[in-house]
Amino acid sequence: MNIPQTLLQRLDVPGPRYTSYPTADRFVEAFGPTEYAQALHQRAEGAMVGGAPGLSLYLHIPFCEQLCYYCACNKIITKHHERGREYLDVLAQEVELHTRVLGRGKPVSQLHFGGGSPTFLSDEELDWLMAVLRREFRVVDDAEISIEVDPRTATPQRLARLAAMGFNRISFGVQDFDPDVQQAVHRLQPFESVRDLMRAARELGYQSINADLIYGLPRQTPESFARTIEQVCQLRPDRIALYAYAHLPGRFKPQRRIAADDLPKPEQRIQMLGGAIEGFIAQGYAYIGMDHFALPDDALAVAKRQGRLHRNFQGYSTQPDCDLIALGVSGIGRMGATYSQNAKTLPEYYDAIRRGEFAVVRGLALTRDDLVRRAVIMAIMCQGRVEFESIELAHLIKMREYFAHELAALQPLVDGGLVEVGADAIQLTPTGWFFVRGVAMTFDKHLQADKVRERFSRII
Repeated sequence: MNIPQTLLQRLDVPGPRYTSYPTADRFVEAFGPTEYAQALHQRAEGAMVGGAPGLSLYLHIPFCEQLCYYCACNKIITKHHERGREYLDVLAQEVELHTRVLGRGKPVSQLHFGGGSPTFLSDEELDWLMAVLRREFRVVDDAEISIEVDPRTATPQRLARLAAMGFNRISFGVQDFDPDVQQAVHRLQPFESVRDLMRAARELGYQSINADLIYGLPRQTPESFARTIEQVCQLRPDRIALYAYAHLPGRFKPQRRIAADDLPKPEQRIQMLGGAIEGFIAQGYAYIGMDHFALPDDALAVAKRQGRLHRNFQGYSTQPDCDLIALGVSGIGRMGATYSQNAKTLPEYYDAIRRGEFAVVRGLALTRDDLVRRAVIMAIMCQGRVEFESIELAHLIKMREYFAHELAALQPLVDGGLVEVGADAIQLTPTGWFFVRGVAMTFDKHLQADKVRERFSRII
């Protein structure tokens, strides 16, 4: 990539990942359990006249046995596995709260377990939870059923049990294979153990195997990270998610254990990103968008080629826009033109559900302007192209009038060879795809209004 240094510096800023627009930091406490229940009822009424979109489920399992210093997830560090049983009982109550409104047996096309570490739960507990979900919902035959796995808490035998439960997609948290980096972030997991798990997953017939990586971690160097990239390519996962580490010790207490002097410099981060992109593409991976790569025959790569890529709170998806029910502490969901988030602490979450109330503590009802901008931003993030006519017909606006300021603000990116603005469309260039967040940020009205971005990871 031959990008001017001045443009790289302009793009080396914090910015959202746009798993939603508006982003979760815009949620307000005025949207609570009553508003969420209303959105559910509206979906139930829409379903009766055949108008409800598809349905996805996300389950947040917050427990981990060990603390990873870089982690910004909502998690609870404990070795007391008996805590999982109480959590599952409350999760089941939350599921039933939803099906009382929606009705039982509604079809679900996506099911994702995240955390924390879902594999903190025993096989018997996971099996029980899957039985609850299948009792209350109808998980369709070709549903995508995925789980995040901590390689330190998994064995090939466990992967076989998960497959028997119906899980057909799996994601391994790798982050980095360098022992020095692993020690600095308190996450020791040998290359060989991850290799053996991926081999087992492939033999068991998992439809997609993902590896998560992070660049910008303490003690990483462009050279050491290049070795990790080579090792990951040897494993040949179907998908790779490459995240930029966001060092925000003021917000995330575990990160205070990371010495700032150990963090790579900005120019080294850029080298790592560039090296990773070149390494993956050289090994035949397709760039999906915003730090995601996939083998050409993976469903994500096929969806991108066919213009069917979508985006939700879990990242890129092959599924059309779905309503997303988020279950568990801190879960973030989408219902119609609303977003919602559950309570972030176990006591608050438990209290609400046991009272027979939804545990939603904040959320957002989208305005007309939010919906217009969401359509533009998601078109950029997923297709790399915004067709003016489709936005104008769907939202009854004139693009060049409505977004006059934003189109003018795109000019430096046009001059830098990242974007082309024509008479009827905005188009990312092949290089522009690698900086898609920077392009999308131009249309983020909330972000432009306050300029406070330190809560986000850096684009590069």
